[in-house]
Amino acid sequence: MIALDLHPSGRHFLQIPGPSPVPDRILRAMSLPTIDHRGPEFAQLGLKVLAGIREIFQTRQPVAIYPASGTGAWEAALANTLSPGDTVLMYEGGQFASLWKKLAERLGLKPEFIALPGIDAETGLPASWRRGVQADLIEQRLRADAGHGIRAVCVVHNETSTGITSDIAAVRRAIDAARHPALLLVDTISGLASADYRHDEWGVDVSISGSQKGLMLPPGISFNAVSKKALEASKTATLPKAFWAWDEIFEMNAGGYWPTTPNTNLLYGLNEALDMLLDPLHGGLPAVFARHRRWGEGVRAAVRAWGLPIQCADAAVHSPVLTGVVTPQGVDADALRKLIHQRFDLSLGTGLGKLKGRMFRIGHLGDCNDLTLMAALAGCEMGLKLGGVALAGSGVQAAMEYFASHPQQQPLKAAA
Repeated sequence: MIALDLHPSGRHFLQIPGPSPVPDRILRAMSLPTIDHRGPEFAQLGLKVLAGIREIFQTRQPVAIYPASGTGAWEAALANTLSPGDTVLMYEGGQFASLWKKLAERLGLKPEFIALPGIDAETGLPASWRRGVQADLIEQRLRADAGHGIRAVCVVHNETSTGITSDIAAVRRAIDAARHPALLLVDTISGLASADYRHDEWGVDVSISGSQKGLMLPPGISFNAVSKKALEASKTATLPKAFWAWDEIFEMNAGGYWPTTPNTNLLYGLNEALDMLLDPLHGGLPAVFARHRRWGEGVRAAVRAWGLPIQCADAAVHSPVLTGVVTPQGVDADALRKLIHQRFDLSLGTGLGKLKGRMFRIGHLGDCNDLTLMAALAGCEMGLKLGGVALAGSGVQAAMEYFASHPQQQPLKAAA
């Protein structure tokens, strides 16, 4: 048996930007007895979650649900729409965009990586990792592709490594302005169900997501929301695919079933999560998005009060899901995270890729509230002081003032 380093009392504060804490209500749903995945009771569950997840993606098009991580959904999106040797235009905005590029290379595709050039003067970090996707750079490259050799444009909606939420509608406008037929593939693994995301309205061809972020589930479910154009592309795409193939999945989904064994108990949890997120008595998705925006503003008020740089340098694309905090030169952010974990039983996100050791990430998503965030910020502030970081002021006080002066919108009352 594995020995866990448990604290003697209290509950661990999980404030990483995913996996996020799983509400007790969802855990209870997942504990229900497993049922026959070919029986009529399962079909009712399958049809319900398939309808509900379309509402989350804000689409009328089909959504494939896989028993896999978000990485699996990355592969599924590429394998269903592209052929060996195809060129894909990918935007380097952070570590997850870089990992998606690596996956594309391993599949035999030819990714072309573009990014905002240069180094940020304030932090010494890559400029492209502090700003959102620059749609004008995508448009310029597509205009230069007169022969339409680029088959797809791949961008990350909410880059979990940086705390940046890019403007996907602007990317679609850039593709259209260039009069280019490339598919638009978007990773919204950490954005879905926390940040506003509109698959149909924004003209996305494949939207990719996972269960362990805004959906408040454990890892193990991933998604492809698929446009009609992407479905047509899948009929001629020749990258190998069997488990990931959309055709068999969508055929079986029509009756509420899957061609392979689904993760039944996680689907119980997904069903419960959908009921929570879409509940009209609590404001539905608009209230969910407003709640996350408010949390993000409160946390960033704290970071500004500390006098530390926020990883996302453009306030227009600050993520409602997480905030990256850049530590001063010479301060090892990972050592600071370790200190905070040991002293206060608080987990914070590490710096990834080019940001390793230079920043930590505070998650404010999913099953969260003002008091859990206040506790997390208090742990950060105490840890920063113990780590010898000179702070300009109290972030805890700044966050308290923000939350107190910006009350959360009250949920709708049930009809009498």
